[in-house]
Amino acid sequence: MRRPKPRPLARAAVEFINAANGLRPLARKGYSTVLVFSFGWPTSEVPGVYFTASLLDVLRRGWRGDFAGRRGKAALALTAASWAILGVIRYRGVTTPGPVLEAGLRDELGPDYAEALTALPSSEPKRRGRRNLPLGNTVARRRYVEKTNVVSYGPHRANKADIWRRRDLPRDGKAPVLLQVPGGAWMIGMRRPQAYPLMSHLAARGWVCVSIGYRVSPRHTWPDHIVDVKRALGWVKENIAQYGGDPDFVAITGGSAGGHLCSLAALTPNDPKYQPGFEDADTSVTAAVPVYGRYDWFSTEGEGRREFVELLEKLVVKRKFDAHRDIYVDASPIRRLRADAPPFFVLHGHDDSLIPVGEAAEFVEELRAVSKSPVAYAELPNAQHAFDIFSSPRGHRSAEAVARFLSWVYATKYLNRD
Repeated sequence: MRRPKPRPLARAAVEFINAANGLRPLARKGYSTVLVFSFGWPTSEVPGVYFTASLLDVLRRGWRGDFAGRRGKAALALTAASWAILGVIRYRGVTTPGPVLEAGLRDELGPDYAEALTALPSSEPKRRGRRNLPLGNTVARRRYVEKTNVVSYGPHRANKADIWRRRDLPRDGKAPVLLQVPGGAWMIGMRRPQAYPLMSHLAARGWVCVSIGYRVSPRHTWPDHIVDVKRALGWVKENIAQYGGDPDFVAITGGSAGGHLCSLAALTPNDPKYQPGFEDADTSVTAAVPVYGRYDWFSTEGEGRREFVELLEKLVVKRKFDAHRDIYVDASPIRRLRADAPPFFVLHGHDDSLIPVGEAAEFVEELRAVSKSPVAYAELPNAQHAFDIFSSPRGHRSAEAVARFLSWVYATKYLNRD
């Protein structure tokens, strides 16, 4: 069988385009943004993986003589340029998130907010996860989730949850609790492996984390998604003490569609409209951390807005927007703002090609105008959508910042509760 003709220049061009897309998204409008995100997201978070694979491939092809001649030398030069771009991506991912995240917390919580954390019983982990491995978050789940800790929180097949807890956590520990709501455009909702850096970081510090699945579209229809999130909150309040958690301190987080759902849940506590059959359950939360979320389901003007509303209309809500606009408005966290909202920490990537960062900034501005609680905000430079999933420097810096925010909320309540 003849070996395919080597095309080093074409391959090098593909690698260069991929690196450039990771450096800065090549498109931000229309349905092409999905493709741009799919390729640019891993490149922007784990460029070292691409560099290693490319280097090994170049060595293999160089050994067999693919780079002979003028085209081969041009391909090597173009590949070297893509490596340089990957180096820039890596440098930015290591150096830029920390200061921005810390500034977002200090600006809202005060320059001395970290002093409150010294009152906590423990803020340092007894053991650390494998944070330097690109897939170290998968190892972290095995480390912090016991096999028996997969639970059913409701009557539906999708109502499953993983409970993350350190094995040496006392069953009567009354540890603070975080509920994690996965994203996936309201059509995937996989609880694994989203937010692993954050949950492993908190579990190492003695928190209990509950990562849930929920009913998704197009098989299911809105508001089944938020009903399941509310049902999970009610289950946690009633049962988490059995796992060492404190039912009086339950925070919520989620990314993308999960960011929308966690925000809506935080802003509609005990709303019977979203709690059919369990209207009396307590579904309030003590803090919310939405990450690259959607906060507006009803606006049709702006980048990608018309396409987004059409997606909801056809697959999620399954009702015409013009005839049922009230459903879309009610499902929009930006229209459910309230003075007694819990503390929020909103995170969004500046280079998000799926959900424009301006939507997060607008939500924060309007929430701050209404809420009496702190509303911290961090707009991460150069970050794509879903930046917190990989075990990357940006993912871990974000996890550390969220942990500091939640610990500040917990410390404040911990000091005032007794």
